[in-house]
Amino acid sequence: MPNRPRLEEALDVLRAELAVGRSTTTELTTRTVWLAFIRFGRQRFETAAVADSDGLLFQYGTYAFSGRPMFTVDLTRQFDISDVEGEHDHYMQVHCELRYEPEPALDALGRFDSWFFHDADADLDRWFATKERHLELLLERVPSEIDVYEEPV
Repeated sequence: MPNRPRLEEALDVLRAELAVGRSTTTELTTRTVWLAFIRFGRQRFETAAVADSDGLLFQYGTYAFSGRPMFTVDLTRQFDISDVEGEHDHYMQVHCELRYEPEPALDALGRFDSWFFHDADADLDRWFATKERHLELLLERVPSEIDVYEEPV
């Protein structure tokens, strides 16, 4: 797999995409973050060439993870991590969470989630296009909070 970043670099790659074209005084809009996630999602990493080793997750809903209810859009990349024998050990997820103050229009969207897996013979551009339609109410907004992190699951 020539020229593919290692899985350990994924968080830094996402952070670099979020910084593209941004000055220190420019706030990130939902559209800017979404376009960065699309670029990040198109990049391939050093993963096994199996259908579930590299996935993208788009999900949203109103949750109280941080103590108070916030409408949260979670853009996630999930990698399968194998042990020394090549067997599944765990997953590593790289998240970009966008949080917004709750409001009736956002609460009315309810909850939604959708997966895309590289190497599963699906159309990535179509997946991105259909997910972007879910963001129409938010594209021009600046999220109240943005959290970028990775975690093993």
